[in-house]
Amino acid sequence: DPSGTFVQLRLGLAQTTCRKRAPQRHCRVLESRRKPTCLACYKFDTSDVPKVLDKYHNCGPSHHLAAKEIRQRDEAECRAVEEAGRGGDALYLPGMFAFSRGLPA
Repeated sequence: DPSGTFVQLRLGLAQTTCRKRAPQRHCRVLESRRKPTCLACYKFDTSDVPKVLDKYHNCGPSHHLAAKEIRQRDEAECRAVEEAGRGGDALYLPGMFAFSRGLPA
């Protein structure tokens, strides 16, 4: 994509028996706990030192939304991140441009 690199990550989290202060190599996963899924989308520009043009993060379900609605919202947000930096159909937001009245010629 000439406007930059789009990256989408989906991670599954699980609670373990290890403590934060004393990390161990082999930790047992607690089976009866919630296992949220995290989604992260990033769009980087094409410069030598890439900058983040846009990003989206969501970890775990929202209790007031159904899983299907969460998935649809995540997909829409990631599509918006993927479109960042592309010219063409860019939205014009308030304050994006400033105009001043010119002096008569």
